[in-house]
Amino acid sequence: SACVFSLSALAILVNGPDICSGRVERQYFSKWGTVCDACWDMRAASVLCRQLNCGIAVSVVGSDWFGEGSDEIWADVFDCDGNETKLSECSISSWSRAECSHRRDVGVICSPLALHDGLVQLSGERQCEGEVEVFIHQVWRRVLLDSWSLTESSVVCRQLGCGSVLNFYGSSSSRPEHSHECVTGFQCSGSEAHLGNCSSPQTLNCSSTQQLSITCCRSIRLVGSGGDCAGRLEVFHSGSWGTVCDDSWDIKDAHVVCRQLQCGVALSNQQVPAWFGPGSGPIWLDDVACEGNETSLWSCSSPGWGKHDCQHKEDVGVVCSGKQ
Repeated sequence: SACVFSLSALAILVNGPDICSGRVERQYFSKWGTVCDACWDMRAASVLCRQLNCGIAVSVVGSDWFGEGSDEIWADVFDCDGNETKLSECSISSWSRAECSHRRDVGVICSPLALHDGLVQLSGERQCEGEVEVFIHQVWRRVLLDSWSLTESSVVCRQLGCGSVLNFYGSSSSRPEHSHECVTGFQCSGSEAHLGNCSSPQTLNCSSTQQLSITCCRSIRLVGSGGDCAGRLEVFHSGSWGTVCDDSWDIKDAHVVCRQLQCGVALSNQQVPAWFGPGSGPIWLDDVACEGNETSLWSCSSPGWGKHDCQHKEDVGVVCSGKQ
């Protein structure tokens, strides 16, 4: 269960251009170590920036920004509201260290600082959704819907620590006070950690077409294998992660999960109960029935949240082909 962990308060940003950007390192019982990116989000980043007197959080980034650390990897999940003044005020829960490596060391960029091209922010009222803005040539610019795809959307959601793509769409901008120049032409493979690694876009007048908005959804994950594309299926609902029962589960259901996670196609449908180990907490779904062509698990039918006759020894696992 989550608890207040006062010893987690001492944290710094290292290997960046200044003290307000860099790889996150924190001290626990006199040992310094890095933080796994699976355990960090923009709310925790906002608290850390505030704690360091570095203004607001601009972005959560991967190890390719500020390099990989060494020594310990701390796998504590900070459950912050985002308005705390220091990390010790956030409750934490634990994450499996087996799923983390220094390739997943998280970095944070706070403002004020010399901003990096390729930073992304979403202008919506809720975290992980809204109109997309990218920092290009020292200016925040809106992104046009033209030539944008699910591939680029997945990079943005990953860069922001917001999980997978729920949808993306075009709309008239609600922020006329911003620059009249927009960007278009991003081309990503889908494996990039941030938009700065994708092909360079071009700038043009914003009035020509609709501006891009994205809704990300960190609500599904595969755990227990050491990678992102295989493991016990867990879904997030009503504030907590839970599992899915393997009753009626088949390869079509697995295909939908792999598609939603941008992990290719399902390689197999393991019928061995709890193939990746039993989970804990609620069992959120049972008797899931997908056609196989849905874009997310939420489009499939089921009896409803929490309705099941299962035990955790029946938690379903999924094996996907890998990142697309």
